[in-house]
Parts: sequence; C-alpha cells; structure tokens
Amino acid sequence: MIIFDLRCDGGHVFEAWFASSGDYEGQQARGLVACPLCGSAHVAKAPMAPAVPAKGNSRVAAPELFSGAPAEVKAMLAAAAALQKKMLAQSEGVGDRFTDVARAIHLGEAEARAIHGRATREQAESLAEDGIPVAPLPFPVAEPGTEN
Repeated sequence: MIIFDLRCDGGHVFEAWFASSGDYEGQQARGLVACPLCGSAHVAKAPMAPAVPAKGNSRVAAPELFSGAPAEVKAMLAAAAALQKKMLAQSEGVGDRFTDVARAIHLGEAEARAIHGRATREQAESLAEDGIPVAPLPFPVAEPGTEN
C-alpha cells in the first residue's frame, strides 16, 4: 500500500491509500478519487514529507490513527460511517453473488433494487466497463453473524 497526500481544488489536503501509483492513476482517470471534505473530484497529489520508519517492529493500532485528527475530520468520518450503516440497512446483502446480481439488475433480468456484497477488483472493473455503476464502501462490512 502507498499513501498519497492529495489536495482538492477547494484547498483541502487529505491522505488516501492506494495499492500502487498505477492504482492511484487508474482511479484518478476514472473519476473515483474525491475529496472527503467537499466531494470535489478535482484532486492532485500534494507535496509530501518523506516517511521515516520508526525503529523496531512497532505498528500504530487503528484507533490511534485518528487520535490526532482534527475534530472536523472525525465528525465527517462518523457521519460517513452512519450514512453507510443507513445505506446497508436499506439494501440487500447478496454476498459473493454481487457481480452476478448487479449484472442481472442492469440487464433487466432481476428486480431493480439496492444491493451490496463482495467483488474482486477485477469484477468491479468489469462491471464499471459495462456501464454498471459500482462503488466501494468506505468502511469494512462485517460478515453476517459476526456483528458485535
């Protein structure tokens, strides 16, 4: 994974994680990279300080990643999580059948409805290439039966 500092045309600077530079460029070319603060899709790489790894084998725990984040960013992340939860409650979980069900809905072979599930990157790209709108969820979704 690689982290880029990005800046939107509204002046907001934010971090984004990508599998590679090519992954960033591909998502950027398809209009999939947007500012989490204002939603602008006009973003570019911002200047970055070099990452200097810590000594030893230490890692930062996930809850600590945002401990120093501004209150506005924390509030927006909480709002995004709440919106995702609401959207999931109003859609049908189809699990690993996501690609097949999405394609059937698009072709009119299945009832039109909101769905969510799992797809590989290649499957999602294939759906997008065929004009079927798909988007990754910003936060992980628990498998059925594993919710706390």
